[in-house]
Amino acid sequence: MVPRYSRPEMVAIWSPETKFRIWFEIEAHATDKLAELGVVPREAAAKIWEKGRDATFDVERIDAIEREVKHDVIAFLTHLSEIVGPEARFVHQGMTSSDVLDTTFNIQLMRASDLMLADIDALLAALKRRAFEHKMTPTIGRSHGIHAEPVTFGLKLAQAYAEFSRNRERLVLARKEIATCAISGAVGTFANIDPAVEAYVAEKLGLAVEPVSTQVIPRDRHAMFFATLGVIASSIERLAIEIRHLQRTEVLEAEEFFSEGQKGSSAMPHKRNPVLTENLTGLARMVRSFALPAMENVALWHERDISHSSVERMIGPDATITLDFALARLTSVIDKLLIYPARMQKNLDALGGLIHSQRVMLALTQKGASREEAYSLVQRNAMPVWRGEGDFLTLLKADADVRKYMSEAELEDKFDLGYHFKAVDAIFERVFGQA
Repeated sequence: MVPRYSRPEMVAIWSPETKFRIWFEIEAHATDKLAELGVVPREAAAKIWEKGRDATFDVERIDAIEREVKHDVIAFLTHLSEIVGPEARFVHQGMTSSDVLDTTFNIQLMRASDLMLADIDALLAALKRRAFEHKMTPTIGRSHGIHAEPVTFGLKLAQAYAEFSRNRERLVLARKEIATCAISGAVGTFANIDPAVEAYVAEKLGLAVEPVSTQVIPRDRHAMFFATLGVIASSIERLAIEIRHLQRTEVLEAEEFFSEGQKGSSAMPHKRNPVLTENLTGLARMVRSFALPAMENVALWHERDISHSSVERMIGPDATITLDFALARLTSVIDKLLIYPARMQKNLDALGGLIHSQRVMLALTQKGASREEAYSLVQRNAMPVWRGEGDFLTLLKADADVRKYMSEAELEDKFDLGYHFKAVDAIFERVFGQA
């Protein structure tokens, strides 16, 4: 976790204090059920809650014990016994460390998911607002980075809205995937603990029971979760790269907000660089990089090993903290994005009308020309314009072979910019629903 790319609420989910509090709640809920089943005294279960509910777990003390015993859960249980007293001997009855660690990890991922879902909701709201603001703002669509046909800037943002709506659905499913609880004991057989304890803890913590935990919760669940984060990061990068391209000097159709007093370069005072979206591209690379070790964690030895543990201690906090920060940063970029319709129009006009070539070609076929002839006629008039030698409509009007099929008025009609936007309302209704 890098403080520069972190937000406090997400960081708190991964703090030692939060972790130990969840550990306590798992142990205390399990002891409650064990007391109900008659395995431990009811007064012991009550005392555990009484002493531990408002206790402050001493992270330094737990760390000191761990340095001696070389086991984090035992260190915590030892410290808990210092707080609770003799009744602490009834804690962790029939349980194994993975019951606590895996269930806690899933709770942390659930909480992180809730923050990221809120992040996506904020991003969607910003995208929707700006999309409707520029619903009919003409701009050039590009394929292969080359001018193609007109679109609207609102459609660009509507595409991003639809993509992040899908990402929201994916994250909801990913949250459900990891929202499981395992309290099944050594090698997952429930030999020393009743399955009812697992069900009780799961209910108390808002989890589902893991059907077969084998001592650890299967890591295919986590692989899917981190892969989903990687997909969301890729969508962030896609939109960030679009903004970076649009901010290039030769394009300059949109750019990141540049605040008063901001400096773009230590050497060149004129610079206004797309630093936020470049940063988002880098953060997306990092989030995606966490998906592969999560997938490699799936293959554990037999009923369990801990080769996954060191990985998850890193990727759990790092992936969620980084993605949370990136989503919030992207929302701010979209919210304050500077958009230049006049420059968009200038770029639309830059190729002397070539953006209407398909309409002319199709019109020629409808007038009787073969597709091959129509393509050839349009292309031979387009290429001089591409080289800066004239205006497309003027050349078409002067081409006798073209005029055999179309009048000047018919040609002029095919250069209507608004023609390209007749389906914008229908697309917006698909994306946003009826107004």
